[in-house]
Amino acid sequence: MVDYGQPVRFGVFLTPDATQPSRLLELAILADELGFELIGVQDHPYQRRFLDTWTLLTAIAMRTKTVQVFPDVANLPLRPPAILAKAAASLDLLSGGRLGLGLGAGGAWEAIKAIGGPVRTPGESVSALEEAIQVIRLMWSGERGVRFDGKFYQLAGVQTGPKPMHPIGIWLGAYRPRMLSLVGRLADGWVPSLGYVQPADLLEGNRRIDEAAAAAGREPRAIRRLLNAGADVPVEMFTSLTVEQGMDTYVIGGIEDPEALRWFATDVVPAVREAVARAR
Repeated sequence: MVDYGQPVRFGVFLTPDATQPSRLLELAILADELGFELIGVQDHPYQRRFLDTWTLLTAIAMRTKTVQVFPDVANLPLRPPAILAKAAASLDLLSGGRLGLGLGAGGAWEAIKAIGGPVRTPGESVSALEEAIQVIRLMWSGERGVRFDGKFYQLAGVQTGPKPMHPIGIWLGAYRPRMLSLVGRLADGWVPSLGYVQPADLLEGNRRIDEAAAAAGREPRAIRRLLNAGADVPVEMFTSLTVEQGMDTYVIGGIEDPEALRWFATDVVPAVREAVARAR
């Protein structure tokens, strides 16, 4: 059992359906009004029926007031990290410091290849992600003449900036041991999806993250533990995921209509927070 004592947060997972752009913005505005803390949008540029994730996140951020927005998770092979860093810092400034940056190493390689992206082995994709984290943070530094000589990414005397308004968290979609260790060594959060992992996997994943963080001289408690989950998860399971498996933030899919959003915000969210408070 593990509980990092973090506050329980809830977000909404919105599908970037290009056939209903106005509806997506209306749902985002309602989620903001109802007090959800995050809105996450998947990033699959090769899906012809999907809006571009960054464009949608920008539109959402400009129409909301307090909710944080983030790509859940950004498709690194199709998002060059220096440009991704610039886009992230820009949106953070435009939104008043409301951006988180979910990052993924890639998958669906044939689809990525079809749209012009690179095809990488699993090992290469993790190495590229590690380099990308370093490049992104260098681009946020505001320093001049920055250089980086990696296998996958290079900077050759770039003038970096702008700096983000706030320290943007880099949250990794990770499942395998090497990726989990990368979360502990370099990232600010972990964002797996329920279904791809089970509760027991979360406990093991957090153990690996904590070991890597401690070895790197980092405080494991400072790493956020986000989970993509469905609205059908019962209150008791959210409670155990928090106080036994160590998760703290839940991005909920399956509530993409106004009635479902209101139900979840008024019935489920307070019940989970009360149950967690009692369990602690």
